[in-house]
Amino acid sequence: MLLTNPKILVIEDDLQTRRFLKSNLAHRGWNVSESETGKTGLTLLKNDAPDLLILDLGLPDIDGISVIKRLRQFSDLPILVLSARSLEQSKIEALDAGADDYLTKPFGIGELNSRLQALLRRINKTLNHQEMFETGDLKVDLGKRKVFVLEQEITITPIQYRILSILVQNAGLVVTHRQLLKEIWGVEHLEDNHYLRIYMRQLRHKIETNPARPRYLLTETGIGYRLSDN
Repeated sequence: MLLTNPKILVIEDDLQTRRFLKSNLAHRGWNVSESETGKTGLTLLKNDAPDLLILDLGLPDIDGISVIKRLRQFSDLPILVLSARSLEQSKIEALDAGADDYLTKPFGIGELNSRLQALLRRINKTLNHQEMFETGDLKVDLGKRKVFVLEQEITITPIQYRILSILVQNAGLVVTHRQLLKEIWGVEHLEDNHYLRIYMRQLRHKIETNPARPRYLLTETGIGYRLSDN
């Protein structure tokens, strides 16, 4: 089962940006609704049940971070943040609040579409209960907990597998250090980024042809990691 005619809500106060997004997204088959304020957007989220949300952080009534936190009280709807706030801390705050990905303005429509397609693939995988992930020469069998490179099974430790499986389940999207640390080691280790550096280095040596220039396990500097799926 694939998601067809996906519905997307754009919460953005800038009229030109909304028009640009609506025109380009509609051309790519999205059913687009829009709001220029956070409060109206939250109402639309409850009433219209979109499949995905594009959210600006600098709204005129309530901050976008507040919208994310309120939405996460009743929905796990995928959220892509579009914002002029380019500081790493702003990205981390949005992602830790519950956003799924973050794109800084100005942005290219190709990059935006790539991020949206990654979110759509994750939705479709959830609908399909897909257990096999493949990209390039990398294959991960989530059902059997096995990893293959060039059709050869590789041996990885349980913690390495947990890191990889989380990245696979969010393929194409950034996963923050804090998200990984909380999921794997618990809240008492949220600042222990060196744990991740050690295990990511080990994983890259097992998966990547050139660990110094990774093809799959990408670093989002100061934020986290992203598993490339294209």
